Amino acid sequence: MIYRKRRIQFHFCGILALIICWNAYGQGGNPIKWSKDGNSYYVSKTEEITEVSLPENKETVLFSKEKLIPPGQTKPINIRNFSFSEDRQKVLIYTNTKKVWRYDTRGDYWVFIPGTNSLEQLGKSLPASSLMFAKFSPDGNQVAYSSEHNLYAEDLVSHQVKKLTQDGTRKKINGTFDWVYEEEFFCRDGFRWSPDSKKIAYWQIDASGTKDYLMIDNTDSAYPFIKPVEYPIAGEPPSPFKIGVVDIESAQTKWMVIPTDAQWQSYLPRMEWADNNTELIVQHLNRKQNHSELMLCKVSTGESRTIYEEEDSSWIDTLALWDQDYSMGGWDWLNSGKEFLWASEKDGWRHLYRISREGGKEILLTKGSYDVMEITRVDEKSNWVYFMASPGNATQKYLYRTRLDGKGKAELLSPTNQIGTHEYQISPGAKFARHSFSNYYIPNTVEWVSLPSHDALGGQHKVYEAITKADRATANLEFFKIKTSEGVEMDAWMVKPKDFDSTKKYPVVFFVYTEPWGQNVKDEYGVAYNFLYRGDMARDGYIYISIDNRGTPAPKGREWRKCIYRKIGLLNISDQAMAAKEVLKWPFVDSSRIAVWGWSGGGSATLNLMFQYPGIYKTGIAIAAVGNELSYDNIYQERYMGLPQENRDDFIRGSPITYAKNLRGNLLYIHGTGDDNVHYSNAEMLINELVKYNKPFRLMVYPNRTHSISEGPGTYQHLAALYTTFLKEHCPGGGK
Repeated sequence: MIYRKRRIQFHFCGILALIICWNAYGQGGNPIKWSKDGNSYYVSKTEEITEVSLPENKETVLFSKEKLIPPGQTKPINIRNFSFSEDRQKVLIYTNTKKVWRYDTRGDYWVFIPGTNSLEQLGKSLPASSLMFAKFSPDGNQVAYSSEHNLYAEDLVSHQVKKLTQDGTRKKINGTFDWVYEEEFFCRDGFRWSPDSKKIAYWQIDASGTKDYLMIDNTDSAYPFIKPVEYPIAGEPPSPFKIGVVDIESAQTKWMVIPTDAQWQSYLPRMEWADNNTELIVQHLNRKQNHSELMLCKVSTGESRTIYEEEDSSWIDTLALWDQDYSMGGWDWLNSGKEFLWASEKDGWRHLYRISREGGKEILLTKGSYDVMEITRVDEKSNWVYFMASPGNATQKYLYRTRLDGKGKAELLSPTNQIGTHEYQISPGAKFARHSFSNYYIPNTVEWVSLPSHDALGGQHKVYEAITKADRATANLEFFKIKTSEGVEMDAWMVKPKDFDSTKKYPVVFFVYTEPWGQNVKDEYGVAYNFLYRGDMARDGYIYISIDNRGTPAPKGREWRKCIYRKIGLLNISDQAMAAKEVLKWPFVDSSRIAVWGWSGGGSATLNLMFQYPGIYKTGIAIAAVGNELSYDNIYQERYMGLPQENRDDFIRGSPITYAKNLRGNLLYIHGTGDDNVHYSNAEMLINELVKYNKPFRLMVYPNRTHSISEGPGTYQHLAALYTTFLKEHCPGGGK
């Protein structure tokens, strides 16, 4: 649930930033397009493609806008994204894009060949803006793409377009994925060229047995019409997968034989060529997602064999779930394909291992009581792996490196005087990096640095300058830890009112998410910005607080994250309420003015807090909430809650509608009828329960809006005004 999980944090460093960044990338992947040697990178500027050399940051126009004007037209192509062939002799340009669920992954593609100054559109016989995930073959002579659920290969010399699959439909999907694979596994690009350019391996998802959720559009025509979305709720079987390898010459597919559970089915979230032309490597998960197999598939026969297995008593996170650099594919091979890099939480922390291709041998690379938060670069030539971690403070993030042979200790590369959150995009060879830094009082600052010294290129020490100019006192935000009566210690932040007077009592507004995809308490700029409040909460006399309970994806070890298994709606809610009880002990807190709000998973938490602890929370604003856990999709809900067929009572005990009869405070519930993620049926089920028990509440329905409630003129302004007015009416600010 891209909006429902970690990206739900609606401060500038959360979902809004994610959407902005993804839109900047087009189809995703690393926004920096590095040269092979890592001494330069490529960007598109003002409809041109430019190379920037390092360390001098010198710009050279590679392809001017005049060369990118299609025949018969007067304006150059609007470059949404671009990529090079392996030999850098051709460039693929993505344009005229359309959204597919979350992102604009559908559009038109053009190939520009500098040697001949030719510019040709691909797939001209196919519908406009229907091509997806086009990519050059490794030899640069072809481009493959998906269109309308089928795969195609186009020869760049003869311009012949070959249809590689014939059976694609809305329900039988070749080379891309259904809604739930995309949403929960970040699977979008579903095909891979073989290294010799002769074959393509691809997913086929068969959603023919998956029930449709029928969204009703009441606004776009005089008569309502239905928008069906294949959507398997918790308890429903997954859409079966197949992995095929199609021969480009014959267009014949060989299917891999990957066993699955006949009753429960299974998942296959990762697939790549196994560093050769004869084998694939795949990750196979059981239905509960607590047993992972890495399998090698022999392309010639289709037979598969397991080379590495892992089990967990709760669930196993796939790589893209915590490191989205891998959301468009990739596999880190070592030692000429004899070994690969792998991550596991089996010792209680998320660590990196070097695994033998044939199994039976592994080397722990990252040793210690800390979590690897992200893999930033593998530099096998120099024997280093670079990664992000924060051993001492779970709200922050720093760059480390350690040796790929497992010898030696992790080495901190981020400067020790830059306390906060760092991000890096590191060049091949790890010589240069684009470094960004912020903390709660320093705005995000970007500079180029050399590694491992971390010296700023060209002497432009932008981060250092930002730190020297910053005034921490102006931030009016403080981080603190709060310990409950049960002994649970949690990270939190708080913004106090302007001109705070400790002899007065103030209202508290809690911002919550609480589920395994939401860490709210991060030491980064804008973390406490409430984008829905019209005005200044501090100036209006509110204490604004957010607390990260157990189960949130903080780098505090496996037990912290996974103790919530089968307890969503209970453990997270109890932690929040027990922490709120500690806050209520503060002498400057007005217990009669306690509010809570959240979106999606945070909306669910808001409902549960209002219903389960009505004595604490007097006002709540819940947006796009899951009211019934049995109504949400199977991949997400079953990963964290188990199977309804085995432990249905856990789903019921964790669902807000179970406790709706307890509502005593002031509730504003908001939902969009066009929400394909948390469906509007959640709202109507909740309304029925509240009506059943004669519970008054305020309801706002946004017609045909999705989970982000962002579509249509005036929507944001209306939502923000509604939120602010309700909060001020039922939980007025100011000290008393």
